[in-house]
Amino acid sequence: MAADLVGRKVAVIVTIGGDVAALAAKAATSTLPVVFTVATDPVRSGLVSNLHRPGGNLTGSSGYQAELEPKRLGLLRELRPDATIIGVLVNPNAPYIDAQLNDIRSAAADIGREVVILNASTIAEIDAAFATLRQMHVAALSVAIDAFFFDRATQIVVLAARHGLTALYFRREFAAVGGLMSYGTNADEGYRVLGVYAGRILKGEEPGDLPIQLPTKFELVINSSTARALGIDVPSTLIARADEVLE
Repeated sequence: MAADLVGRKVAVIVTIGGDVAALAAKAATSTLPVVFTVATDPVRSGLVSNLHRPGGNLTGSSGYQAELEPKRLGLLRELRPDATIIGVLVNPNAPYIDAQLNDIRSAAADIGREVVILNASTIAEIDAAFATLRQMHVAALSVAIDAFFFDRATQIVVLAARHGLTALYFRREFAAVGGLMSYGTNADEGYRVLGVYAGRILKGEEPGDLPIQLPTKFELVINSSTARALGIDVPSTLIARADEVLE
C-alpha cells in the first residue's frame, strides 16, 4: 500500500496504525514527505534519528504508549495487590516487541511480580491466550499496546469479563466498551498533529524541520460498572487519580 502511494506521486503520506504503517512508508520512499503517529519512541524504532530535528522526510507524533507498560503493571499491582502473577498479552509480530518485553520484565521485577507472556497475533490465538490464563489461574492481565489488539477490543474485553480477569488496557476505548481500566495517552492529540503537520508541509515546510510531538496528557479511565460486576473494590486512591470514571 505504501509503494502504491509512492507510485501515485502523492504530495504527503500520512500513516495511522502504529509503527508498522510508518516503517512501511519509510521503506517505500526517502523523498516524499511522511507524517506519522506511532505508539513508541520513533528514535528507538528507527523512524527518525532525533526528536527535535528529525531530518529526512519523516515527522509526526508519538504516544510513547509502549514505554508506559511499567506504569500499567504498577497500576495493576495497586488494583490487585494479591495478584503475584500478572499475565501480559503481546503481539509477537510487533516491530518493537523485543524492547517491549524487556521493559515489561524489568518493571515486573522492580515491583516483585512474576509475568506470564501470552502471544497472540490472530483471533484464534487471543482465545487460546485467555484459555491459558484460566488454566494457570492468573487473575490479572495487562494488554500490551498493539494496533491488532485495538481492532479486537470488544473480543478481548468480553473474554476478560467471561474469565473474571482484572484487566488493564492501553486505550480509553477499551474501558468504554466494558473494560475495567485503561491508562494511556489521548490518541486525538496525535491525530490533530497529523492534520496540522500535513497542512504545514503542503504549504512548503520540510518534514525534517518539524519536531516530533510528544504526549502532554496521560489518561486513567476506570469503569466502575465493570468493577462492581467483577466484585472488585477499586481503591479510593485510584478513583481520586482517575481522569474519568465510567458508570
